[in-house]
Amino acid sequence: MPSFDIASKVDLQTLDNAVNIAKKEIDNRYDFKGTHTKLELNKKDMVISVEVENDMHLRQLEDVLLTKAMRQGLEANCFDLSKEAEASGKYIRKTIPVKNGIDRDMAKKIVKLIKDSGLKVQPAIMDDIIRVTAKKIDDLQAVIKLCNSGGLDIPLQYTNMKS
Repeated sequence: MPSFDIASKVDLQTLDNAVNIAKKEIDNRYDFKGTHTKLELNKKDMVISVEVENDMHLRQLEDVLLTKAMRQGLEANCFDLSKEAEASGKYIRKTIPVKNGIDRDMAKKIVKLIKDSGLKVQPAIMDDIIRVTAKKIDDLQAVIKLCNSGGLDIPLQYTNMKS
């Protein structure tokens, strides 16, 4: 039976390249000259740490990071920018988690979206991926369209297509 997997993975090397390119641009920008700016990627925890002097620099740094990541092929919604920045001393610190993998709640939401569509497919949650099987490939392609237009706030990849 035809099947494919729905996954949400961020390539670590691409993310590292995007962060390094953003660091280079920040180092060369005139409005950041002489200011305390720190941008680091924790590869183990998939978290980006930011430390700047004021809120304006924080917004500009986030914008540069998103722009460079999108140019590297990462989707903007793989970064969780909803977390608030915390002021400590004279610096503002913020941690930006990178969404990697489909968590249990989001997987249930995707499976419910697929089942409510009425398509003749069988979604199954397997750790951090969702395997979708059907009798016809056309149904699988309809699931891909449904997931892309479903308004989900995570980047999805469709892998391991078998017919």
